[in-house]
Amino acid sequence: MTHPFAQAPSPERAARAQARAVAQDRRAARHHALALLALAAAVLALLLALPRTALAQNLFAPVIKVNDAVITGYELEQRTRFLTLLRAPGDPAKLAREQLIDDRLKMSVAKAAGITATPEQVLEGMEEFAARANMNAEQFIRALEGGGVSEQTFRAFAESGLVWREYARARFASRVSVSEAELDRAERATAGSDVRVLLSEIIMVAPPAQAAAVQARAAELSRLQGEAAFASAARQYSASPTRGRGGKLEWMPLTKLPPALRPIILGLAPGQVSAPIPLNGAVALFQMRAIEETGVTQPEYSAIEYAAYYIPGGRSPEALAKAAKVAARVDTCDDLYGVAKGQPVESLERGAKAPAEIPQDIALELAKLDDGEVSTALTRANGQTLVFLMLCGRSTELTEGLGREDLSLQLKNRRLAAYAEGFLAELRSAARITEQ
Repeated sequence: MTHPFAQAPSPERAARAQARAVAQDRRAARHHALALLALAAAVLALLLALPRTALAQNLFAPVIKVNDAVITGYELEQRTRFLTLLRAPGDPAKLAREQLIDDRLKMSVAKAAGITATPEQVLEGMEEFAARANMNAEQFIRALEGGGVSEQTFRAFAESGLVWREYARARFASRVSVSEAELDRAERATAGSDVRVLLSEIIMVAPPAQAAAVQARAAELSRLQGEAAFASAARQYSASPTRGRGGKLEWMPLTKLPPALRPIILGLAPGQVSAPIPLNGAVALFQMRAIEETGVTQPEYSAIEYAAYYIPGGRSPEALAKAAKVAARVDTCDDLYGVAKGQPVESLERGAKAPAEIPQDIALELAKLDDGEVSTALTRANGQTLVFLMLCGRSTELTEGLGREDLSLQLKNRRLAAYAEGFLAELRSAARITEQ
């Protein structure tokens, strides 16, 4: 506060004081600028001193090399987010890695064959995929962007699928044919059937680290001839409980098989082996031993009710012993509620689904069961969780069959997909895949 009797400074003194203040401000600004330059130099020196691996953390740096192609950290992170938003089963990060490696292999062989997709075709594919979520492409893209997934990530996903589909058609279409007899059997299978089949199976576990090798082995086994050779391979490679008897299953009505599998099975002649069939963490092969018409029509099932109780420990002796104790305690699916009481809600799943909506590996096990019977052949979480699977019941409903043209197309598409998957397994097996 200024004293009321103080004298006002002269104009000269005021000017000198103002000049001194300006000079002080300039010196302070110079010191601040010098400090910033020193800090920048120190940061630059620190970055130059860091090892190359630290600098490689840039999201756009390569993290996986597939032959001569690369996958960046950004692509891996984006595909992981994309699969998470889609609620894809399994570990999204591992699945993203597998898919991107497959995409590089697919795009490479397609490019070598001169097969590409136009921007219009890619957009059409995006529209088709978005329609599964009852959206158009623009709405689906906005939803993805809200979850941190770019439009380009979706576009690349759609393009790879389109190009691979066209490549598979060009390469394998000449090998795919459907006879009138096969169509007759398939036609009967769509709305009740009197056909039953006698099959043998090989189910090989395919964890992510071994998936390519297992697919390649499955492609070789699909060329086996004769029941003895298949039975020997089942004893050596199969993880199914049927391995001890050479993979042999009992007679089974066709309508008990998963709908997606029926055209494949009906296309087999006695003694013939199917192409590899991908399952959840496994690969399946089937051999037709016999097929016959019983004269008694089995109904088509509209819904299958089942329960899955998850036991930690995979196929360890402790987990299998616990499963055996549970099996001794329960007679119906309702009994499992008492077993799971006090445990996390996700330890027990129960519900009724249309046959086409049931995961393929579960559907295959359910086909072998009658009401109240149990299977412990499956695992989840890369083999770390044992699935105690129980069939609760089946609901029947006769439905109209598909037309012959639709059935023929369905059979051809499934066989085409099997050829393509087998070829992709060979590409994986031969590829040079390295982590950067």
